[in-house]
Amino acid sequence: MIIGLGLALLLLNSCNRPSEKKINDKLHTEDSIHQSFFPVTNYIKGQIKAIIDKGVNPVKYVTINDHTDSSWLKVEELPQAFEDFLHPVIDSANLTSWFKESGFMDQTINAFTFTYEATAPAPDSINLLHWDVYIDPPTGNVRRVYLVKSEGEGNSRQMTWQGDKWCKIVDINTKPDGTSVVEKEVKISWDF
Repeated sequence: MIIGLGLALLLLNSCNRPSEKKINDKLHTEDSIHQSFFPVTNYIKGQIKAIIDKGVNPVKYVTINDHTDSSWLKVEELPQAFEDFLHPVIDSANLTSWFKESGFMDQTINAFTFTYEATAPAPDSINLLHWDVYIDPPTGNVRRVYLVKSEGEGNSRQMTWQGDKWCKIVDINTKPDGTSVVEKEVKISWDF
């Protein structure tokens, strides 16, 4: 009788236990809901602080129609010059509903690459389409951040932040026939 009762309890317990596959599926779902994005905005704010702390005035190159002008940026001008890189804020708190992270080791450029792609239409206030973060494997330092924003009606803005060296903003207009034209390019350099 005791053996029979023990077997019955064992059988009942095993029937009520969720399968390992269901547990793994649930963990996977919870992980994707609570995914952790690389804090791009905080990284760039740290880079801006390093520029200021270094005491270097960056040089700004503006190219329009194959003509380039240059000027020095004053410390007071830095927040405005880097504004496009700071908005919208890229972190785990506000973009996980609309973007998904995937990561891989890119052998061709020898970098860990984290790619962020849209999974759902984002609100109008979030004009990001895509971004990538490239990390140097030996040091773990960010090598480059690349962002693409929609500027409406065939216009896009591609932004590249090369860690500790320079950043570039390129405005592109894509015509209805599919051809693209670079309207303006701004490069700011602080690594001399």
